Amino acid sequence: MFGFGQLIDILKKSPKKIVFTEGNDPRILEAASRLLASNFLSPILVGNEAEIQKAAEESGFNIRGAKIIDPLHFEKFDEMVTMFCELRKSKGVTPEQAKGVLSQANYFGTMLVKMGYADALLGGATYSTADTVRPALQLIKTKPGNSIVSSCFILVRPSATGENEVLAMADCAINIHPTEDELVEIAGEAAECAKIFGVDPRVAFLSYSTLGSGKGEDVDKMRNAANKTREKYPELPIEGELQFDAAVSPRVARTKCPESKVAGHANTFIFPDINAGNIGYKIAQRLGNFDAYGPILLGLNAPINDLSRGCNASEVYSMAIITAALA
Repeated sequence: MFGFGQLIDILKKSPKKIVFTEGNDPRILEAASRLLASNFLSPILVGNEAEIQKAAEESGFNIRGAKIIDPLHFEKFDEMVTMFCELRKSKGVTPEQAKGVLSQANYFGTMLVKMGYADALLGGATYSTADTVRPALQLIKTKPGNSIVSSCFILVRPSATGENEVLAMADCAINIHPTEDELVEIAGEAAECAKIFGVDPRVAFLSYSTLGSGKGEDVDKMRNAANKTREKYPELPIEGELQFDAAVSPRVARTKCPESKVAGHANTFIFPDINAGNIGYKIAQRLGNFDAYGPILLGLNAPINDLSRGCNASEVYSMAIITAALA
């Protein structure tokens, strides 16, 4: 089962470079100092070098060894402008407009990943989710075969056996009202994400109905999405639609759906919309004593992840490891 040691082992074997778009934020600086001391991940801090060094000194964090890049003094800035104009040529972006956009740390950092100067990006300590996701959609773009970006939360807590209990929940942060076909993409990406964290995914499409016990358009959507996902990913154990108790409780599952191989043992949960997903993961976090890691953005050509603006340095450190391990 999942432990951060597994991800750190991955990074020790294949070190990565990760961009932090808010380079002078004290939480970022503390996380960067921890990463530098651990020596398995190279942080790139975007911003004015003098301001970053001053902030680190005032906060007491050692960032010696971190690469600091000021967009206004980047030696490859003209090359970046040219590539940006090419990527955005359908929008008629001029070089002058590109220079203005690329002076913003979120766009500049995303272009560092696009150009191969970094493997991954973590932002959102002060930026909104939209300001992190928008450059990724415009520049990194979705993987072949994907039409959307989605998100997944990984929830972890110690179990009585001594191993961590690990669950995946999607989509809790990006798609407000996903369609049936979008739910298929969300489920496939969430299952792949779960595997990275040591989970053998058993996927439940959640609803207020269990295999026809309720009626309605939302029930039909989840049932149809489950069937389409089963067709696309025949190797995945999938069930739906299921109520949450039937998905997680063996006792309830024996009563409501005794033939199901997923019911009662699900660990990867697909929610009908962002309302249910966001509420669901926060209930697990606050009342179930799970540690929640995410949102982990899925479906992009490179790992770009978004922090909560209320994050602390420990959460930045953890998300940096997760993001880099996905590269």
